Amino acid sequence: MTKTLVVVESPAKAKTIGKYLGRKYTVKASMGHVRDLPKSQFGVDVEKDFAVKYITIRGKGELLKELKALAKKSDEVLIATDPDREGEAIAWHLKEFFQLPEEKKCRVEFNEVTKKKILEAIKQPRQIDHNRVDAQQTRRVLDRIVGYKLSPLLWRKIKKGLSAGRVQSVVVRLICDRENEITNFTPEEYWTLTAELNKGKSSFEALLIKINGEKADLKKEDEVNAIVQKINRQPFVVESVKKKEQKKNPAPPFITSTLQQDASRKLNYTAKKTMLIAQHLYEGIELGKEGSVGLITYMRTDSTRISEEAKDEARQYIETVFGEKYLAEGGKGRNYVSKGRTQNAHECIRPTSVFRDPATVKGFLKPDQYKLYKLIWERFVASQMAALVNEVTTAEIKVDDCLFRATGSVVIFPGYTKIYVEGSDEKVKKEESTLPELVENEKVKLKKLLPKQHFTQPPSRFTEATLIKTLEEKGIGRPSTYAPILDTIVSRGYVFREKKQYAPTELGFLVVDLLKKYFPEIIDVEFTANMEDKLDAIEEGQDDWKEVLGRFFEPFNEKLKIADREIGQIEIADEVTEEICEKCGRNMVIKQGRFGKFLACPGFPDCRNTKPLLEKTGLQCTKCGEGAIITRRSKKGKKFYGCSNYPKCDFISWDEPVNKLCPLCKQLLVLKNSQKEGPKYVCSAENCKYTEKVEQKHGKKTETVPEEDRVLV
Repeated sequence: MTKTLVVVESPAKAKTIGKYLGRKYTVKASMGHVRDLPKSQFGVDVEKDFAVKYITIRGKGELLKELKALAKKSDEVLIATDPDREGEAIAWHLKEFFQLPEEKKCRVEFNEVTKKKILEAIKQPRQIDHNRVDAQQTRRVLDRIVGYKLSPLLWRKIKKGLSAGRVQSVVVRLICDRENEITNFTPEEYWTLTAELNKGKSSFEALLIKINGEKADLKKEDEVNAIVQKINRQPFVVESVKKKEQKKNPAPPFITSTLQQDASRKLNYTAKKTMLIAQHLYEGIELGKEGSVGLITYMRTDSTRISEEAKDEARQYIETVFGEKYLAEGGKGRNYVSKGRTQNAHECIRPTSVFRDPATVKGFLKPDQYKLYKLIWERFVASQMAALVNEVTTAEIKVDDCLFRATGSVVIFPGYTKIYVEGSDEKVKKEESTLPELVENEKVKLKKLLPKQHFTQPPSRFTEATLIKTLEEKGIGRPSTYAPILDTIVSRGYVFREKKQYAPTELGFLVVDLLKKYFPEIIDVEFTANMEDKLDAIEEGQDDWKEVLGRFFEPFNEKLKIADREIGQIEIADEVTEEICEKCGRNMVIKQGRFGKFLACPGFPDCRNTKPLLEKTGLQCTKCGEGAIITRRSKKGKKFYGCSNYPKCDFISWDEPVNKLCPLCKQLLVLKNSQKEGPKYVCSAENCKYTEKVEQKHGKKTETVPEEDRVLV
């Protein structure tokens, strides 16, 4: 009987595919890469046209021995590693290991792990795509050159353990530049004036937009007060009322970067966690009698392309469940054009079958898997649905020489929002707000005028979602690399995460400033983005990989020599505290770790004592009446609040305590933020159910939480 060996990357995928292919096929996993550059040496001979030295990865010897034995017993060997550049490189290494002829059609791609697609793909093997391999090899060598040449410079000049990756350095720069913007930002005062108006029993608000035909640009309180005095007793007359329909089309189905962003916004998943869960959903989940099934298509993609078969399924599902009117206009399904320069090798990230809706498979999935699958499924189905239709009413109301504008929006047809609403990085106002029926030239009654003070705000620190969005927009790196990059810059101590936002450490600033001075190209956003274009050109056969490396290495090597000669020893002085090390008597210092700051003995390595850094909140514990409320961190780095008398006092809260006592039990209140209900105060005592809404005051000053209610941490 003819036997075929099929090599994939993961055991889970091997199990699923093996079930579909039957007894004539032996499916084995390579467990990822089998060969790589050596860790202990540079591994690239820049003098010999960038000749690369590959070695077998430690621990893979027995596995390769087994694969070779199976290959000898088989009539054919097919390599079905992941369908991307990295997967192509792994396939090439395996081909070399099996010593297959160059012209051999041994490469198979599975974009989705379903029986139909696997049986189709297994009949269409192709040769190894050497352009793809060269593009991946160029990326690997570039990263090796930067990492193994630049990192030792940082070790010598600053401290051991640092790294300066080609892409990660640019990411740290973006975070440092944003922090500088925030620090150097000068707020500017401005005012708005809102009129609360009545028509009959209905009330609505209108915003001042023009004064004497010019845009209302109010800088000072005196200017606003003068307008209030002038129009307070004047008639408000409706000048115009306009109604129009406004359509909003659904977002395209997910690609890698948008999946990471939406999972961060909606599920609070890190990019790393999102990709790990998506990998499991792609490789196969046991669905009872159906066996192991890949639930989603390949999750490393920059293309929004959808197969006709998938669009047909979506149409059937939408028409059956929601009705024909919910189908996209024309009933033929939507096509989406990928933005920028994309490899377009795969489809979007979508369910392998729309008919496996989240409710159907929920019982077979872990909670985190279910949430991510539901997100992917809903986004894809919504992408093939009709547009959201709003009726927007705009009324302009005149008083003296001032023009106010009121806007109302009512949903006429929910369309795709019946199933999915795209996440946002900004606070979005409620979609629906109604106006009473207004008629031109009619008078409306003024209830009160609401002047409000504002100050321009600095840009926000990057969250994981906004940082990934920025990297994608600027063409820095590939979406598949974002998760490990973000992990690395935190673990190296260049940045830390605080309240889901990234902030640079002193070390991060220092390294970025040094790289800006001596290696401006490495740290330049545009240069890094252009390098991605060069990798794409290699994959498309438009550039030679060795020439690309040569153009990069020669100037880089010269700058390396200059930097080594000019940079002196740089010391980062640790902040000394009054905390005494109980093991050796030294004053402990503050260090920065991946989960924030901590106390460490300066006598390392002789003394390795460390302690949590107690951040005082300025609040006293009401549970024991003796200790102070301090900020602590869990083993995973999440912030929480506890009593300094722990374990004698077991007060703990994941929410921020405020300087406000519960009127029922006199325990501290904590500030809890809810997306649905907004901010509210909740009693910290377990058995007390007291809650209180956080009132936001309107008036002559800015809308704010009262001074006595502010969090003192």
